[in-house]
Amino acid sequence: MTTEHPDNPRAATRGADDPTRTGEPMLAEDLLLLLFQPGSGTIAGEGTLYYVLAGAVLADLALGDHVQTLRGRTGSLLVGAAGERPPVDPLLRTSWEYVADKPRGVQTVLAATGPSLRQPILDRLVERGDLRRRTRKTLGLFTTTAIEDGDSGRRARLLGEVRAVLIDRVEPTPRTAALAALLYGSGTLPQLDPEIPWTSPVIGRAEELKDGSWGAAASAEAVTRTVTAVVVNSVVVAAATLPR
Repeated sequence: MTTEHPDNPRAATRGADDPTRTGEPMLAEDLLLLLFQPGSGTIAGEGTLYYVLAGAVLADLALGDHVQTLRGRTGSLLVGAAGERPPVDPLLRTSWEYVADKPRGVQTVLAATGPSLRQPILDRLVERGDLRRRTRKTLGLFTTTAIEDGDSGRRARLLGEVRAVLIDRVEPTPRTAALAALLYGSGTLPQLDPEIPWTSPVIGRAEELKDGSWGAAASAEAVTRTVTAVVVNSVVVAAATLPR
């Protein structure tokens, strides 16, 4: 199953169900922004980043009711498209098309769709002003590009929302719950210390989010919680087995 893309898909595909239409970035954009380390200009967890970003895309599809979990013939858990309506955002749509063709195992989806995500998501963050690129000369000969925190303040706001959920046990929105769970599942949450201290209570709350225990306000989000829990646990497996 394929969808024809216009000459300028990002400009032409903004629609009513597109989270970026009203300035709301994709979950994968927020995740990459949180993984950016302002002190060093690096991104935490580069070794498994493509798995983590692909997991965030699947979680976003679940938040938009675009995917669901299914049981295969052997009882294995698969992820497939929910309905015939594709998401508008081209990055979300690419992953949706992959599972709309036929239901697939989560690990298969992550491995197939993740490698191409880093650059376009990073470009979006730069376009929004959340990050910026600076070109520098090394030894007067070599040109290098450094990434720096932008002036939008979005990273600090996201960090505050995740911190409130993990430390103060504020009941999360489904989006913040998925974001915190993915951070934990990727194995990069300790790198946010001291902003989010790596303590036993924080680990305990993160485990709850990873397993889909989001609180009473998310009771109507059963499908989203199920899909996200499956995705995050698949990311946990990848983070534990892939070289960093």
